[in-house]
Amino acid sequence: MKRSTGLTFGALFLGALLIIGFLGIRLSSEMSAAGQDAAQDNETSEDPGNAAEIAYNPPSMEDVPDGPDGDAIKRGFELVNNTSEVLWSEAATAEDGRERVNGLSCTSCHAGAGLEKDSSSLVGMTAAYPMYIGRSGQIVTIEERINGCMVRSMDGEKFAEDDEDLDAMVAYFKYISEGVPVGAEMPWRHTNSMDNMPVPNVEDGELLYQQSCIACHAEDGSGIGSNSGPALWGEDSFNDGAGMGRITKMAGYIQNNMPKGGEGTLSDQESADLAAYVLMHDRPEWKGHDKDWPNGGRPNDIITNELREQIRNGTVDWEEVLRKAEK
Repeated sequence: MKRSTGLTFGALFLGALLIIGFLGIRLSSEMSAAGQDAAQDNETSEDPGNAAEIAYNPPSMEDVPDGPDGDAIKRGFELVNNTSEVLWSEAATAEDGRERVNGLSCTSCHAGAGLEKDSSSLVGMTAAYPMYIGRSGQIVTIEERINGCMVRSMDGEKFAEDDEDLDAMVAYFKYISEGVPVGAEMPWRHTNSMDNMPVPNVEDGELLYQQSCIACHAEDGSGIGSNSGPALWGEDSFNDGAGMGRITKMAGYIQNNMPKGGEGTLSDQESADLAAYVLMHDRPEWKGHDKDWPNGGRPNDIITNELREQIRNGTVDWEEVLRKAEK
C-alpha cells in the first residue's frame, strides 16, 4: 500500500515537472518572438531613412490665424520677403535705412520668402536650430542666425534682442516649419555647393554673364530689384563675410537656381566661370574675418578683397583657393 501510494505521488510529481517544462518552453518561445517583433519595430522607427521621408508641405500664408500671433507671422513674412523695402521705408532718413540694411531681401537668396523647396528653402529652420556653426565656433540660436545674416548677407545691423521684428521673423520661421520635428533630416537643406569645382575661367564667365545675366542683374551688377534681380556686387550686395562670398557656394547656387526658367542647365564649368566673374568685383568688406572659424577649418575659397585683386590681375592660385580646408 505504501509502495503504491509512493508510486502515485512520484507519477504526479513527474507529470507536474513535464507540464511546467512545457509551459516554460512555450513562454520562452513567445517572449523570444515578442522580442524579435520589438526589435523589428525599433529598427523601423530608428531607421534613418525614415527621417528623410518628411513631406515638404509648409502651411499657406492664407491659413495664418487671426490675432497677435498671426500678425507677427505676417510681419515676419514681409520682413523676409521685402527686407530692405520694409526697413528702408520705416527708417527716419535714407541714410539710416542704408545703415540698417543693404538693397537685398532674404528672398534674394531664399526664393518665395524661403518657401521654394529648391532655392535655399527656410522651411524647417526652427527645427534645425540651435546648432553648431563652425564659422562662429559655437552653438547658435535661430535669433543669432538671423542676426548673422543681417550683418553679412544684408551688410547691415543686428536686431536688438528685444526687437519685435526679430520675434516676428522667428514666428514666421516657426509657422512655415510646422510638422518638421527637431533633428529631422531635411534633404532640401545644404544643397547649394559645388564641392568639386573646376578651375574657373573668368573671361568665359564675363561672356556668359553678358549673354544670360544682365537682363535681371544689370551690366554693372547693380540689379533691378531685390527679388526680381538682386545686386550681385557693389554697395547694395552682400559683403565678403557672407556664405555667398565663398566661390564654391556661389557656383553651386548659380547652377541650382540660375537662370530663372532654366535652373540646372549650366555645367559645372559654366557655373564656376560665372561665380568667379561675379566675385571678382568689389563689394563691402567684412571686418571680422580674423574672428571667424576660431576652432579651425577655415575654408580657402572665401573671396576676400585680396583674392579679388588677384583674380582681376590674373595672379590667383586657384589650386590653393579650391583646396579643401584642413579640419
